[in-house]
Amino acid sequence: MAVRASLGCFPSDPTLHASCGMPWGVAVTPFSAADERGSPPAAGDEGHLLPRCQSCFAYFSLLCPLDRWSWTCAVCGGENDMPADAAARYARDGAHDPPETRSAFVDLLLQGEEGEAAAAAAAPTPVYVAAIDLSSSEEFLELVKSALQAALEALSPGSLFGLLTFSSKIGLYDVQGPIPIVKNVFIPPDSDGALPIDLEDIMPLCSFLAPIDSCKDRIIEALETIKPMSSWDVAANAAEGQDHALHHTRGFGVALDVLVNYLASEYGNAFELARIFAFLSGPPNYGAGQLDTSEEQNADTAGDADHIFLQEQTSFYKNLAASAVQAGVCVDLFAITNEYTDLTSLKALSVESGGSLFLYSSTDESTLPQDMYKMLSRPYAFGCVMRLRTSSQFKIADSYGHFFPDPQYMYVQHINCCDSFATYSYDFEFEKDSQFSRKSRPPILQIAFKYTVLVHNGDTSSAPNSGSRPKYSLERRLRVRTIQYNTTANIWDLYDFVDPDAVLTILVHQVILSSLSDVLETRLWLEDWLVAVIAQYNKAYKNVTSGGGTGMYDIDVNFSHCSQLQPLSRFVFAVLLSPLLQVNSERINPDYVTYLQCLFSALEPASLRQAILPTLISYSSPDVQAEVHQSLGRTVFTSESSIFLLDAYKDLLVYYSPTASSEIPFPPPRDCLLRSTIDRLKQERNITPKLRFIHGARDDTTEFETYLIEDQTLDGSRLSGSTGFSSFLDEVASKVAEHGI
Repeated sequence: MAVRASLGCFPSDPTLHASCGMPWGVAVTPFSAADERGSPPAAGDEGHLLPRCQSCFAYFSLLCPLDRWSWTCAVCGGENDMPADAAARYARDGAHDPPETRSAFVDLLLQGEEGEAAAAAAAPTPVYVAAIDLSSSEEFLELVKSALQAALEALSPGSLFGLLTFSSKIGLYDVQGPIPIVKNVFIPPDSDGALPIDLEDIMPLCSFLAPIDSCKDRIIEALETIKPMSSWDVAANAAEGQDHALHHTRGFGVALDVLVNYLASEYGNAFELARIFAFLSGPPNYGAGQLDTSEEQNADTAGDADHIFLQEQTSFYKNLAASAVQAGVCVDLFAITNEYTDLTSLKALSVESGGSLFLYSSTDESTLPQDMYKMLSRPYAFGCVMRLRTSSQFKIADSYGHFFPDPQYMYVQHINCCDSFATYSYDFEFEKDSQFSRKSRPPILQIAFKYTVLVHNGDTSSAPNSGSRPKYSLERRLRVRTIQYNTTANIWDLYDFVDPDAVLTILVHQVILSSLSDVLETRLWLEDWLVAVIAQYNKAYKNVTSGGGTGMYDIDVNFSHCSQLQPLSRFVFAVLLSPLLQVNSERINPDYVTYLQCLFSALEPASLRQAILPTLISYSSPDVQAEVHQSLGRTVFTSESSIFLLDAYKDLLVYYSPTASSEIPFPPPRDCLLRSTIDRLKQERNITPKLRFIHGARDDTTEFETYLIEDQTLDGSRLSGSTGFSSFLDEVASKVAEHGI
């Protein structure tokens, strides 16, 4: 559980917090294997015995003062009696001490409650279902088949797999016999989400879900039989006098609705979590959940050019996500299309059910097979519940991330599926009339994360009584991390302990949320925020150096005297240039904006910084790294290096300058330092970055130059006449001067 605070030292009072201008909060990656310093939790198996505060329900931790028969809650300060069994546990010595008395970060097995009850009630078998769009092309289906074959290699033995297709009808595949069998049911055009017959009556779920161990070859055989609807239905529809348009229909909403209900019937019996991989080649346009992506609809929704049309057309998919959560179903949505599909209306289905949303603009350069293999190879938790508790002086003001809020308890978040990359952010504010004083208790933050994991028991075939021993078992676990922060009344202490990556993370969440209403207003707000921060910084520096005098003063827009703040101006400039805040709707595909919103709002801070503000590294040769450049402009080409690696998180670009020696191999050889660095970066990502090699002497360099943001113009901003980062800073300085600095 990694926790990164935007302010490593908390402000002593609301006035100081307002003066510094920094967002105050944390970014939490609950299922990461270690904390932000790389230290793993102290593990134990007596989580059910962990005492809880009778007042605020926080958990006992290393930071709680402990007496023989009582303990004091570190979060609220409440006094609690210590039960006799707990007192005996905490009286142990040495290596037998409970984890919570050795570390403030623990990961404990929960016994006797949900863990054993769930294990007894459910068959702990992983379930995966592929839902494939047949209103597509041959190229689309070939890519999906490759991706699913990669998925079958990544899935654990003993998993169950189902195959469903959809168009104007739904096809269910039974692959457990000698040859694959498909049974179809037509979707009525006026369907509200229901079919004339239940899927269970068409094919029992036990026939639909096939064990991968014994049926992998037949699953692959079934995949090879799948053809686009247009190739086998056009002639049939014409012969039967049916509407020719039917072979372009995509009954996605109905298909997913009935599939969730189909799986829900066995939730808690056949499985604890089912994952649906939904492959979509265009907008749903048939039956319940259909979306209007016509130009007329777009114009009505877009309104002014300042508003990219990102409003949901229907609540169908949001309601379906709620049903999926109740059914223990997580939906991963893969859109492979350059056609406007209205992912804004679809995103809730994946985001709120705990899944991911992927967008690929073409089949030619798609990394779908690699992304699926990565996604299924890494560990994940499910049935997660997360709760943050704070000491009495401050509280959570807002929370951000891909979770399902609890309908009853505020800031209790349900996460259907959570991997080691998923990150959630929180804003803090002071309670009314509260502050941190020298006499008050220090600020405490406690994060509790309850989750279930599937534990593979290994090969049980040779074990005694192996026939009754399942290949998997469920473990319900509890992670608790309790953190005490220092406070300060000095603004320079706040500045020195700023985490710029965490600041960017909270800012990007705020930008995404605000831009859903008004992109232009969000741009203006972000520019004004930077102006206010620079003004406060200069005022603080002026007070230190001149005692608050009124003499002439050069405005410092580069935060020259505080290294922690120096990235902020470039961060803001990069966000303003990003697709998130482009005000001209003709320049950007709204689906791409939605994809970036979903991607950015789940990234941990270091990865988000990489995605917003790429890193540029120069090499004098493929085996010799020269330097990491702070600037992203053409000025880097004045260096003596001729090779550049640009890392933009989802893109990796290797650029050779036009003057590169012909003796330097292009592209770089497999066994060089540059290639090793690229391989490491690809391995570390939760998605597969696209790798491109560009030679400045003979290739189109537009894509590389697009990332040289410091040479670009802020189109659409109120900073009229801006011609790049330098001009942007000049405009900001003039705005700061208006503050009287």
